[in-house]
Formats: sequence, structure tokens, C-alpha cells
Amino acid sequence: MTAFELAQRYVGIAELSAKGKDHPLVQWWLSLCGFGLESSDEIPWCSAFMNGIAWELRLPRSKSAAARSWLAVGLPIPLIDAKAGSDVVILQRGEGQQPGPEVIAAPGHVGLFAGLQGDHVLVLAGNQGNAVSIAPFSVTRVLGVRRLAE
Repeated sequence: MTAFELAQRYVGIAELSAKGKDHPLVQWWLSLCGFGLESSDEIPWCSAFMNGIAWELRLPRSKSAAARSWLAVGLPIPLIDAKAGSDVVILQRGEGQQPGPEVIAAPGHVGLFAGLQGDHVLVLAGNQGNAVSIAPFSVTRVLGVRRLAE
């Protein structure tokens, strides 16, 4: 099973909207990044989701809730060579000028490569609209692509 196939099984998992309630699976993913099991699902959890997928498949993982931490995991590959399977896409997050991939301690987003659609990269990730989903992002936001396994 590839990371992408496993991640697809979680599409639709979302933060709980009831006050004081948190999704236990999101909390478990966050625990893989050093947070307690009682952590709020309001904590940005895209990297925690990726750590959960990698942990389940015994793939290299960042062990960090910082999305850009994935820039140091696996092998770098060009976006044009990315394959849906276990290739990870790291994106800039936020408005305005953002630092490049050499800056790990900056806002970012991370998920699995799901394809290219015109000038957009499709990403299967957690915490997209507070849920696991596939969403398009401009290729200009891509900081890097990493291959976790051959």
C-alpha cells in the first residue's frame, strides 16, 4: 500500500465542530509530533497527518508539526517527476512574500502529491478546510517535493 492509498482512506476526517470536542484521530496524529493526546484539533495538523501516514507505513517522517520540516525528509525531486504514491509536496502558506525553502521556521503546508492540473498541483492533505481532502494549489507556492520511498 502506498502513502497515497492509505491517506485516501482518511478523506473526510474533519475537526469536530462541537465546543470542547476534538477529533481523537487528529489528536493521535498530533501526538506523533510531541503534543499530548488531549491537544486541540485546532492546532495546525497537516504535518501531523503526514507523520501519521508515514508512521503507519514505516516511512521516514519529520516528527514535527511544522510543515516545512518535510523539506529535510526523503529525497528531493523535481515537481515534474512527482508521482502519486509517496511523494510529499511542501508549500508556502500565507499572503505576500514568503521565505524560500531554505527557511524551515516559516509558515507552510504539506501533503501528498495527487497530480498536476494546469498551473496547479493537487495535494491530498490534512487540515485543508479543517479536514483531510484533495485541494489545488498554484505551482508557484511549491517549495519542494520529497520522495519518501522508491
